[in-house]
Amino acid sequence: QVQLVESGGGLVQAGGSLRLSCAASGRTFSTSAVGWFRQVPGKEREFVATIRWSGGSTYYTDSVKGRFTISRDNAKNTVYLQMNSLKPEDTAVYYCAATQSTGWSARVRTTDYDYWGQGTQVTVSS
Repeated sequence: QVQLVESGGGLVQAGGSLRLSCAASGRTFSTSAVGWFRQVPGKEREFVATIRWSGGSTYYTDSVKGRFTISRDNAKNTVYLQMNSLKPEDTAVYYCAATQSTGWSARVRTTDYDYWGQGTQVTVSS
């Protein structure tokens, strides 16, 4: 089992920045990748970014490329999502997720992940 806890959400004005954290505990050594997703009420959870636990390969959805950066600190078992130049359309609950599937590929589906955090709210005002 892997437990994930997100933090760092909040209210920010358009153009501002936030850094989300995803702290992992439990059988983290078996984690191969961590992803960030977001969801607004009435819509499906959508992929934002993912990072390989070892090696650090990354992949982003087009709408956040150049604005968001995913990174990890293996010593702290923590994955970060640095969000810059935020837009009102970035408003959502952000979730981190972990997969134990072997090998690296850009996993963008919710079904690709085995464990999920509880989410953290990000609100961007115009």
